[in-house]
Amino acid sequence: MEAKGFRKAGHSPSLLSAFLYFDVSFMIWVLCGALSLYITKDFGLSDTQKATMVAIPILGGSVFRIPMGVLADRIGCKKAGLIGMSLTLIPLLWGWLGGTSLMQVQMIGFLLGFAGASFAVSLSLASRWYPPQYQGLAMGIAGAGNSGTAIATFFGPQIAQAYGWHNVFGLAMIPLIIVMIVFAILVKDAPNAPAPKPLKNYLSVFKYADTWWFSMFYAITFGGFVGFASYASIFFYDVYGDNVHPGGLTKIQVGYLVTITVIAGSFFRPVGGWIADKIGGMRLLVLLYSVISVCAFAIATMPDSFLVMLLYTSVMMACLGMGNGSVFQIIPQRFSSEIGVITGIVGAAGGLGGYLLPKYILGPLKQSTGSQVTGFLVVGSIVLLTTLIFYAVTRSWRKTWAKAESGVNF
Repeated sequence: MEAKGFRKAGHSPSLLSAFLYFDVSFMIWVLCGALSLYITKDFGLSDTQKATMVAIPILGGSVFRIPMGVLADRIGCKKAGLIGMSLTLIPLLWGWLGGTSLMQVQMIGFLLGFAGASFAVSLSLASRWYPPQYQGLAMGIAGAGNSGTAIATFFGPQIAQAYGWHNVFGLAMIPLIIVMIVFAILVKDAPNAPAPKPLKNYLSVFKYADTWWFSMFYAITFGGFVGFASYASIFFYDVYGDNVHPGGLTKIQVGYLVTITVIAGSFFRPVGGWIADKIGGMRLLVLLYSVISVCAFAIATMPDSFLVMLLYTSVMMACLGMGNGSVFQIIPQRFSSEIGVITGIVGAAGGLGGYLLPKYILGPLKQSTGSQVTGFLVVGSIVLLTTLIFYAVTRSWRKTWAKAESGVNF
């Protein structure tokens, strides 16, 4: 009965299209990370340069998400999505036919941020079609499109090995164009979408402390997911690769490990949204942040077996994925009429977290210490502190807008 009620409550073709748009966009957004072992070999990059290269697309996504969120609110999610996908073709074409210097690769990476900005459109499209009691599941289904990361990490290295990494960018245009056609045919903008507001009204959400809190909390969950997903190939190859251990993992085998890790995070995102609908996103997030912190400290032990490491990273990514779904179960309850711009702002913060993780923590600490240990000790400490802050903030929320009598589980 619950599944039937969910189907009747919204518009399934639009939800499917939101998922597909998010999925193909995520696949494209993380191409630099998925192909990092091949690109870095061509240019002979240091640890810090490697981290910077995989971080730049995440920064681009952060920059473009807020304007895409505003665009979705002003002209509708359908038009905004088609514009976003059209712009994404630019870096793919450039990466296919160009990308002959590190500077070009970095510029291509930044423009791949157009794909990362899909977040603000696809989640707004899903949210507007569904009532409060189904927000977690609807946003989780659309957000499960981050499984596109797994497509990139699984197929990207194999295609790069066989045909060169430039051709991966060219081939990526094929699924993007297919999704554009499906999106144009199936999507309908929700009839209850709020009327466009003056731009100054969108800026007003910055005055709310909750905007900044949500941004911080999502910077941990989504930032952790996309940041580690982009850096994971470098991480596994540095620790277990055949470049450091005779008979170690090949680049393609590393791609398989990263794919498993990413699938864990992607699969559990809608699960997190569904559980959050049942027991409340706030309750769930306290538990998830705690487990993420423990996993980061466990990763810092650098076990000899890559299978044990795969277990640690997969559990961490699963919790990060569930955390993404949980955060977006809560946000629509607080900012229902500004969901487009809030999604853009919070998504940008999440992307910024994903940029900072490899760029300023994992990469530099690996270069300065010669080991990945310190980076994950720092990550575990940051998440532990966030857990305590989140618990304190949610106690305040329960006394104001997140009250039990609202009928929504928090």
